[in-house]
Amino acid sequence: MMQQASTVADNRLRPQQAVKLLAKAIGALIAILSLALLAPFVLAVFHGEKDQWTYLTLSIIGLVLGLVLYSQKTGDAKLRARQVFLLTTLCWVCASLFATLPFIFAQPYLDFTNAWFEAMSAITTTGATVIVGLDTLPKSVLLWRGMLQWLGGIGIIVMAMAILPFLQVGGMRLFQAESSDMSGKFLPRSSLMVMAIGKVYLLLTALVIALYVIGGMNVFDAFVHGMTTIGTAGFSNYDASFGHFADNAFLVVVGTLFMVAGALPFVLYIRALKQDYEPLVKDTQVRAFLIFLTLAIVAIALIQIAKGREAGDAFLHTAFNVVSVVTTTGYATEDYGQWGSWSLMLFFYLMFVGGCTGSTAGGMKIFRFQLSQLLLRRQFSQLIHPNLVQVQTYQERRVNDSLLGSMVAFCFTYFLLVAAIALGLSLFDLDFLTAISGAASAVSNVGPALGDIIGPSGNFLPLPDGAKFLLIFAMLAGRLEIMTVLILFHRHYWRH
Repeated sequence: MMQQASTVADNRLRPQQAVKLLAKAIGALIAILSLALLAPFVLAVFHGEKDQWTYLTLSIIGLVLGLVLYSQKTGDAKLRARQVFLLTTLCWVCASLFATLPFIFAQPYLDFTNAWFEAMSAITTTGATVIVGLDTLPKSVLLWRGMLQWLGGIGIIVMAMAILPFLQVGGMRLFQAESSDMSGKFLPRSSLMVMAIGKVYLLLTALVIALYVIGGMNVFDAFVHGMTTIGTAGFSNYDASFGHFADNAFLVVVGTLFMVAGALPFVLYIRALKQDYEPLVKDTQVRAFLIFLTLAIVAIALIQIAKGREAGDAFLHTAFNVVSVVTTTGYATEDYGQWGSWSLMLFFYLMFVGGCTGSTAGGMKIFRFQLSQLLLRRQFSQLIHPNLVQVQTYQERRVNDSLLGSMVAFCFTYFLLVAAIALGLSLFDLDFLTAISGAASAVSNVGPALGDIIGPSGNFLPLPDGAKFLLIFAMLAGRLEIMTVLILFHRHYWRH
């Protein structure tokens, strides 16, 4: 017995080893982001921007720091499963903090609070911005914002999953911690899954960029908007957002279709590339998602038509803005808050929906609404037939009570966090609509909220610094699906 206890103690990861493992992963991430900074540096040199050397300096400093952290000697030490939650959160926090530096030391020269808000919004693919005058900013910073959102969409997940094998932690575990993917692991190794997802992501990005160029965007705008479309992220190069291209129906349609594409499960694209198209067409979650979008678009467009708007124009812009909000992209072709009081309520509801699991979209995800429907039907059946024994299935898989319980816990925590953030925002004398929609938008990673201040035609710059810090936390928690972050505040998490 004593020998067994000694063996367990020897296998236990010491705090010093855990810190070195975490530092190693964070170092690798910072090094990769430092290399990414070379792209805006090259663009700044090409256009003769005055801050060109700032990007190179930050890149070199970050690369040295990252390599120093990555060079930690860890031996055969392995992270425990529970420490993956800490690793996930630290990676996103450290990545956002490093991404803050170009916003501070190069144009637009933001203070720390606004720079961290912008960086966190970018890397969590939220799309809320504090920058005014995007139309006149240097191209280098616009590229950096777009790259952060592209990496945040799924690229950064792929990078993290590629790092974890060196730490002897399964990459799929992190993917589950970040996205609650239920699509299944059908490739034999996690590394193959990483490569396949990365290829699909690049392919979709290249395709939408090409179509944007064909539709009339210049190459730079197409590149940035292509990254932020597939990432369902929403940063634009213009204060008017996608409204800058609102008169180009082709671009609006392309943007709509590829926002939908970014919100579908990426594993289904992998299967489609293997000529297995049936899951992409018959997947229960995908069908529910597309049906919901269709119903929402038709309902809102018909209301606009009834108010006198031309049918084609109503359907075009309704489809774009509804898809943008539901997929948590955050683009806007016009201020839908001005469509009437009914639109405020409808778009507020749409903020909570989100896309499919295993996609780049945020929100609650369609599959949770489907599981809620299963739970509600079971409750009704048991009320009518108390002795009825019924097996619940979802996508031909048995749904056990543990999964339903975790879904209920998530939904409860989700709305509790929105309520708590809204209450916190109200302490800064923000009106009810701004507080509640801002909280919902941040937790769902939508971007624009509702109202005159932070609505589709507004900006988050006027908010007090305290409110911005609350929203930074909300964006992080929402991107990591809440539980990954909140578990770190549980006292029992740190006891062992």
